[in-house]
Amino acid sequence: MTGSIFDYHATAIDGSEVSLGSYAGKVLLIVNTASRCGFTPQYAGLEALQQRYADQGFSVLGFPCNQFGGQEPGSAAEITSFCEANYKVTFPLFAKIDVNGANAHPLYAFLKQEKTGILGTGAIKWNFTKFLIDRRGQVVERAAPQRKPEEMAADIEKLLAQSV
Repeated sequence: MTGSIFDYHATAIDGSEVSLGSYAGKVLLIVNTASRCGFTPQYAGLEALQQRYADQGFSVLGFPCNQFGGQEPGSAAEITSFCEANYKVTFPLFAKIDVNGANAHPLYAFLKQEKTGILGTGAIKWNFTKFLIDRRGQVVERAAPQRKPEEMAADIEKLLAQSV
């Protein structure tokens, strides 16, 4: 494991490789997403945060995942189309990943190590688990799927007010 999320790479939904170091200096909300989940309407709240804070150095990063009830079965093109058509998503989406198990993406292994869940469990429990990252790439908070994106606005503002 390395020291910050900026040390990791991920594949964008279009197949290009992205260094998360390109987000250095930004406040991030990293979320495992799904298109057929009871929490899917949270895409609207995530996009609202993106629109509200992007010009202040904030971004949502969406990581589709099909590990929970098979609720993200689509291809990259289908996921992109769904998000654009239904929620007008402008924040970056990445290729579908595993967040738990032997094939968990290294970024998620790091996130889970940095902020465990309830009772110290590391595993992601469901879609739309959220990790709030400060401008230095440190994991500040882990939020359960039930926590609505808009409920995180004050925490985001606090981090945006801090310098790098």
